[in-house]
Amino acid sequence: MVLPFDILEYQKRLQAVKGNMADRGIDVLLITDPANMNYLSGYDAWSFYVHQMLVILIDEPQPLWIGRYQDAGGARATTWIYDDNVIAYPDYYVHSAVYHPMDFAAEIIRQIGQGKRRIGVEMDHYYFTGMALERLKKGLPDASFTDGSLLVNEVRMIKSDQEIEYMRRAARIADLAMTQGVESVRPGVRECDTAAEIYYHLVKGTPEYGGDYPSIVPLLPTGDHTSIPHLTWTDRPFVEGSAVIIELAGCYKRYHVPLARTVSIGQPNEKMKQVAPVVLEGIQTVLDAAKPGVTCGELEEVWRHTIKKYGYEKEARLGYSVGMNYPPDWGEHTASIRRDDPTVLQPNMTFHLIPALWFDTDGIEISETFRVTETGSERFTTYPQELVIRDHLDLSGQIS
Repeated sequence: MVLPFDILEYQKRLQAVKGNMADRGIDVLLITDPANMNYLSGYDAWSFYVHQMLVILIDEPQPLWIGRYQDAGGARATTWIYDDNVIAYPDYYVHSAVYHPMDFAAEIIRQIGQGKRRIGVEMDHYYFTGMALERLKKGLPDASFTDGSLLVNEVRMIKSDQEIEYMRRAARIADLAMTQGVESVRPGVRECDTAAEIYYHLVKGTPEYGGDYPSIVPLLPTGDHTSIPHLTWTDRPFVEGSAVIIELAGCYKRYHVPLARTVSIGQPNEKMKQVAPVVLEGIQTVLDAAKPGVTCGELEEVWRHTIKKYGYEKEARLGYSVGMNYPPDWGEHTASIRRDDPTVLQPNMTFHLIPALWFDTDGIEISETFRVTETGSERFTTYPQELVIRDHLDLSGQIS
């Protein structure tokens, strides 16, 4: 077994989480977010479509993994916890109208003498359902339940040096995928062909290391749809005179570095020419202001004042903490760069800064993922920070 981190790092993370548990009066924490499971144990598999959990006992050194029988081998292969602490439920619990995996989990918790304690559950995330909570409460009538959402996520915000190295690798993959994706954009090429080109390079990675699947698919709103974020691709061909927004993320060991650029197919229209410099000035102003001790809200204020000079406003948040995750999101669900967010920047916090501006029929996105350093900030990627213009194409599709 080769873990992505030293066991001492996992144990350090576990102790930090237990500190948060103690602060909230939680004796047992049931972790069902797959990113948090990975962060504390190393568990990495596409098994999050069924119920599974990591059980953290505040007074025990080892977590328990509870999941589907056919996934137990994966837990033994990818985690640092003892094999005896991998506990599997039979397959008749999967997608059953009668049985539920949380019935099994509740029984295990009772058997190990934890059935009367204060139990924290991650109530507000994609992989923990209302039914799961109801079955746990039914199976553990003497326990008291409380919300443990974001308890682990808060620890994840400050990255170790090894995590930063993984994000640097993800950044190199993002640069390569963006380069190849942009080069594929030309009149007559289908949007899906560009998406395929991007995916190929996200997974292929570099000669030194391959890439993982990102938590969000490449986003490619095109033409009038550049005013609508979060659209993917169609099989329509690109058209001269239109634009496409490419948003992607390199991913390595589940660590993401997102990157977005706007591509003009041919010369950009006057509005894009006017807006792009505003966005670029705002990005640089924020990056210059980002340093330890500054709050996320103060960063947003810097951006707001910068674009206000030109008559622009932005309703959505400006960015968010980013790092390890699984579908459907690469964000950490903690700090956001938006008005009044009190989160204080600390070294090795990492953010996706995406100061997009959307209008009625078009929009522009140019984003950067950055790390807070001891004295300021640094970009992860090296792709040129600009409005990309794909112009003067001959029939072979080459730049002339």
